[in-house]
Amino acid sequence: MAKPIIEIEHLSKRYRIGAQREPYLSIRDTVVRRSEHLWNILRRKETVRHAQDDFWALKDISFSVQPGEAVGIIGRNGAGKSTLLKILSQITPPTDGSITMRGRVASLLEVGTGFHQELTGRENIFLNGTILGMTRAEIRKKFDEIVAFSEIGKFLDTPVKRYSSGMYVRLAFAVAAHLEPEILIVDEVLAVGDAGFQKKCLGKMGDVTKHGRTVLFVSHNMNAIQQLTQKCLYLESGQVQDFALTSKVVGEYLGATHREVKSAVVDLSDWQPRLGNNQAQILKLEILDVHDRPTTTLPMLGSVKFRLTCRFPKKCDASFGVFIHTSEEEPLLDLRNSDTTSTCQVYQGNVVVLATVTALSMYPGEYLVSPWIADFQCRKDLDWVQYCSRITILPPVFEDRILSLDPKWGRIYAESSWRITQ
Repeated sequence: MAKPIIEIEHLSKRYRIGAQREPYLSIRDTVVRRSEHLWNILRRKETVRHAQDDFWALKDISFSVQPGEAVGIIGRNGAGKSTLLKILSQITPPTDGSITMRGRVASLLEVGTGFHQELTGRENIFLNGTILGMTRAEIRKKFDEIVAFSEIGKFLDTPVKRYSSGMYVRLAFAVAAHLEPEILIVDEVLAVGDAGFQKKCLGKMGDVTKHGRTVLFVSHNMNAIQQLTQKCLYLESGQVQDFALTSKVVGEYLGATHREVKSAVVDLSDWQPRLGNNQAQILKLEILDVHDRPTTTLPMLGSVKFRLTCRFPKKCDASFGVFIHTSEEEPLLDLRNSDTTSTCQVYQGNVVVLATVTALSMYPGEYLVSPWIADFQCRKDLDWVQYCSRITILPPVFEDRILSLDPKWGRIYAESSWRITQ
């Protein structure tokens, strides 16, 4: 069997909470500090205060990746995913452990990584390629493919400091994927791009693995993880929970993530995690049936109400909504009040919002609920609480027939009329 292209053994990364930025150290400084640290441990002089001030972003991680494998890395925010990629990309050093990388690495961790602001797109392609270890001839050979994939040909000779975040991502991904690295590392940065470009990038990463190269992919999109990767690393609080086939690991992650979200009345005043700019806050979510009784179990084609209690510290225009996702976190429905009114409203203080769906036509199954508030144009999030509750849709009951609905066929049911002639 071939040697692993990536070998991680007992990898750990420690940060000091509240500590000032450490200066860059020479090799001599590093050896002296490590020696003093070891001597203090042997003499049991490490103080309790130091232990309390330490934050271990990663703790004793070990795994290996074979050439040509696509590996997903999943976990909640703060689990250590991005820290792991930064160590593998040699952006930050580990505190302990060893890493063996048998191949050229290309990383796409955040918008504009490795680009020089004052240089044009054309110049940055050559600069980035050189950083990846490519010769000028190799870069020229791939140049036209990179430009075509990135779709920024019109702005190729414009300094990248004038690029939008989407244009940055297009060019950065095109360079990283087309210059044939043995190992391609991609973080959630692809979420910046539009839906069409994200699909294009996923297709390209699939092509990369077919040609025997290795991909490490961090994403909160479980659909993308399952579509692209064969194996998955699940991190929680800086430690490995599982490393196995993607289907198995994603099931464990979703089960652990959504195990607690069952209540029909949820206090959201201190709920974490949440997204937004603090201009508004959702204090409570209530899921009600047709008789205004709290419930998380609803009949298919039945009525449901979502009641939000919100607070606006200052005057602010707003749009209210509820996202419904599948249990795999795939977006399914986006209910919003701005679809039914063209008048911008301004709010201050406490506000109660009631949304009613008269016939919930989703297939039987479990679904995740995420209330949100945005500005009236829905361009920026004021507050968005993800997956804070869930609903279960029961199979339909009809007097004259039984509907057999398999989620593999679809997610939404609609009555239809048919006329057949012969």
